Amino acid sequence: MSSGVSNNSAALEELQADFDGDTLHEECGVFGILGHDDAAALTALGLHALQHRGQEAAGIVTFDGDQFRSERHMGLVGDHFTQQETIDNLKGPYAIGHVRYSTTGEAALRNVQPLFAELDGGGIAICHNGNFTNAMTVRRQLIKDGAICQSTSDSEVVLQLVARSREKKIVDRFIEAISQMEGAYSLVALTRKKLIGARDPYGIRPLVLGDLNGAPIFASETCALDIIGAKFIREVENGEVVVCTPGGIESYFPFGKRPSRPDIFEYIYFSRPDSVLNGHSVYDVRKRFGRVLAQESAVEADVIVPVPDSGVPAALGFAAESGVPFELGIIRNHYVGRTFIEPTQQIRTLGVKLKHSANRAQIEGKRVVLVDDSLVRGTTSVKIVQMIRDAGAKEVHFRLASPPIKFSDYYGIDTPVREKLLAAKYDLEGMRKYIGADTLAFLSIDGVYRAMGHENGRDNENPQFTDHCFTGDYPTPLTDLSDDVDTRQAPRLVETG
Repeated sequence: MSSGVSNNSAALEELQADFDGDTLHEECGVFGILGHDDAAALTALGLHALQHRGQEAAGIVTFDGDQFRSERHMGLVGDHFTQQETIDNLKGPYAIGHVRYSTTGEAALRNVQPLFAELDGGGIAICHNGNFTNAMTVRRQLIKDGAICQSTSDSEVVLQLVARSREKKIVDRFIEAISQMEGAYSLVALTRKKLIGARDPYGIRPLVLGDLNGAPIFASETCALDIIGAKFIREVENGEVVVCTPGGIESYFPFGKRPSRPDIFEYIYFSRPDSVLNGHSVYDVRKRFGRVLAQESAVEADVIVPVPDSGVPAALGFAAESGVPFELGIIRNHYVGRTFIEPTQQIRTLGVKLKHSANRAQIEGKRVVLVDDSLVRGTTSVKIVQMIRDAGAKEVHFRLASPPIKFSDYYGIDTPVREKLLAAKYDLEGMRKYIGADTLAFLSIDGVYRAMGHENGRDNENPQFTDHCFTGDYPTPLTDLSDDVDTRQAPRLVETG
């Protein structure tokens, strides 16, 4: 009997992996506020707006003038932080919060942020979005020097470095710590007197500064400001450390000025469509991606159909540019979770139909252009193309509003290893045959840049964005991947309950 249960569990996991493994998983989202009586509740609302960035775990730390208070949980924000008792426990006018998808460190409560440490000058809580590309290297050296690590999150490395700094001021200790780190990050830290926000030297990960009735706020995206009625002040600049106290706001640039290179995938996929990044409406940018895609790869068709929900803005742009009608030819089931049906092979072959259903009335007898934002492994695309054919489509043309993803990400996006990326294994014709479309086309890399307002396309000498997934051009060192660094995980505690 026990063997049967185990096999069923494994099959469920296989089915869920098939659903979820063909996408770019979320990164993380951060939020912080200083000097508001409803700090915890506002942080919970901000994290709710950022839920799309991380759906594995959520946490909030507050400071009430006397002590820090922490609530960290596996699961969604709404699973834990909508209860008045929880919010009441998080007393204090200072708060920071985090939603997480684990790109570094396993899924366990000890890795849920914000992380907290008691220092000789007082406590500090910290959370971050992104990934340090030398975290394993630094961590191993810290352990050799006697450090005791309680998590496997790379955020803890920053805490360890802050604790070991001999600088007197907490801001200087914080700056000294992050100056030893490489990679992409937006950090928010909370001390007894300060709320600190920092962005990596290239500005790869986003961070904005807002204000709510005099209370300064940091957030990963502007949508987190909108949900609480806060005013957008400005982007935190690349390489900037912003320190907020009850007395005002100070800004530091400890790394010197470098060209800004925000991650283009924030516009393509990650950010919420109603957010504004670097002055660009994410929704409008995605529509422009679709317009340029239509200019580059027009095809005779009867209907433009988005792959919901990520393909909708680009499909709208494609339809507007091509003059071909836009229709919701695929209906998404937003409530699907793990199936309650034992996934026999017959059920498994239903595959994507649990999440998406063809709207036959808009598909049958028509030449269909499917528009999506990106193509990762291609396994879901295979099923969607076949679903459209089964609904009676005469032709199925697949269009992607981004270039082929050929390289893995090391900056906080959970991409498959390169060998599992479809574009790393096949040329364009090979990918077309794999997914079963009549034609296949991607937005060109120069098309991405033109849609972003750079008429001459990508400046190959000084790229305007971080676009490594398409080009292999990583703007920072990848120290933990170097041949002379042993990045194997040391034996560690496995939490079972």
